[in-house]
Amino acid sequence: MQSGTYDRTERRTDMNERIVKRLANLCSVKSITTLVLTAVFAYLAISGKVSQEFMLIYTTVIAFYFGTQSQKLSDAVDGQATKEEK
Repeated sequence: MQSGTYDRTERRTDMNERIVKRLANLCSVKSITTLVLTAVFAYLAISGKVSQEFMLIYTTVIAFYFGTQSQKLSDAVDGQATKEEK
């Protein structure tokens, strides 16, 4: 019975660590820039003042941000697959 309690406690600790790590990653300069640009884009879209230049900059930043996130995820999956093969 104690084993089940230990497993839940261990899983809760792992989940807390992941949440803290994700919050720390969210505070990176790249993430803050993306969030601010998204807020500005939302404001401009609501007010109907989105210029072509801003749209180009915004889509470039968003594509870069999600492209790097996707690459990190892909590298992590590839690294884990390599560990499992060994």
